[in-house]
Amino acid sequence: MARVLVVEDTPEIVRLVQRSLLLEGHQVDIANDGKAALAAVRDQPPELILLDLMLPDINGIEICKRIRAMEDAAGLPPTPILMLTALDAVTDRVSGLEAGADDYLPKPFAITELIARVKALLRRAQAPTPAAPNGAPTEALRYEDLTLDPSSRIVTRGSREVTLTAREFDLLHFFVRHPNQVLTHDTLMKRIWGDDFFGESNVLAVTVAAVRRALEANREPRLLQTVRGVGYVLRASS
Repeated sequence: MARVLVVEDTPEIVRLVQRSLLLEGHQVDIANDGKAALAAVRDQPPELILLDLMLPDINGIEICKRIRAMEDAAGLPPTPILMLTALDAVTDRVSGLEAGADDYLPKPFAITELIARVKALLRRAQAPTPAAPNGAPTEALRYEDLTLDPSSRIVTRGSREVTLTAREFDLLHFFVRHPNQVLTHDTLMKRIWGDDFFGESNVLAVTVAAVRRALEANREPRLLQTVRGVGYVLRASS
């Protein structure tokens, strides 16, 4: 059972989603606009957020950015966010992912698909951080000038701390654990998004691009290389 915040202003959708989540055993809070959503996140932090893109006051992209900023300022782990959007343009969905959303679901949607995505996001959020074989805390991983600490989820490039969303961190963590190994699109999608991911394949390209921007913010050499037609590899530029 999880506390789920539904941010949606269409009554019919609210009723359908609320009833379905309650039947799954979750506790459901409702916010009909952006201000109410931000207040709910502050006062009663949820374990998962279903966030409509189009709201009467603050749009979902801005809400997502503000939630991530609040979490960063408080040193809190990122809350999984599933963005609901009636917009067909890929750029709108990409904007949601770049703002920090973990997944998106186009409207109209099947309630069974919504529940499956909720379960997948909660599973990933509740998965424990891998420990070292002897039970000691996981040691920081290093590649070139990149350092990634799985326990604290802190990433640095040289002396500069790199800010990543939860999904971006998970993706980079997988790359750092497999340096100089070409990882296919299918492998990355299954390991980071899971077999039950229903979204479009461009979510991987968007997330890789976001990680690259974060790692290269000070014009550092590229580490995440594209292997055209296959996937990606963590490899120092030649």
